[in-house]
Amino acid sequence: MGSYDLMADMYLAWLRVERGLAPRTIEAYSRDIGRFTAWAQESGLAPGAETASDLSAFVSAVSMQGLDPRSQARLLSALRGFFGWLAAEKLIPADPTDELSSPKASRKLPFVLTFEDVERLLATPDVRTPRGMRDATMLHTMYAAGLRVSELVTMRLRDIDLEAGFAAITGKGDKRRLIPLGEWAVDMLRRYLAEVRPRWASSDEKHVFLTHRRHPMTRQGFWLIIRRYAAAAGIRGAISPHKLRHSFATHLLERGADLRSVQAMLGHADISTTQIYTHVTMGHALSEYHRHHPRA
Repeated sequence: MGSYDLMADMYLAWLRVERGLAPRTIEAYSRDIGRFTAWAQESGLAPGAETASDLSAFVSAVSMQGLDPRSQARLLSALRGFFGWLAAEKLIPADPTDELSSPKASRKLPFVLTFEDVERLLATPDVRTPRGMRDATMLHTMYAAGLRVSELVTMRLRDIDLEAGFAAITGKGDKRRLIPLGEWAVDMLRRYLAEVRPRWASSDEKHVFLTHRRHPMTRQGFWLIIRRYAAAAGIRGAISPHKLRHSFATHLLERGADLRSVQAMLGHADISTTQIYTHVTMGHALSEYHRHHPRA
């Protein structure tokens, strides 16, 4: 049994020669393993005497230095490979990572637009032109119903009931759900269907939203549309159609909608997927508290 440095060099050589890993990958392994071996030597650990508790202490130490859970998971993956190889080569008596669990990666909160940002975005298209009318209708419909972009561009005439004010959407897993559209979106759809769509639609066309070239709108096409209007509205940051869906969910919850109703409208199979929006809402509430409460 040698020193940590010697064992690390042997393992990295094996990765390079036997596994044929790329130089950048070898460098990443070397950096992660080197981080552990430096800590182990400072802690007085002897090679082969490590336990799962020792490795947990190491992970706690690096997390206190600001290493995020995703990077911690990558670091542990490197250590699992290292100690697994050492145990297989009989250089240590047992693999201490067998009883070690990986940290859960934190779930990134979705970016949402403020209600004021949404208002500016919806007001940006020039509804006096056919394209502007179409674009405004798509933006209103997506925000009013919290649609995925794929659901918006594949929407067909049979899917909307403007008299009742609902859209019947086919989402993931071919599951159908009814979503209220709201007065603004219904009014925009009425105008678009009466004034613009007939210019571009053939007699057998079933899609609601079309391009001026008489083709159904694509996901990529709408992505470019929303980016252009977001820039024109002065909205900062990377804007995508999904940001409008995130904003729909957050704004509903901020105004008192219950979680189950929002889950049904979004088409989430698991309510835990919807619950992330409650964290966004709480973040907004804390921000407002610190901005406005006299004792904050």
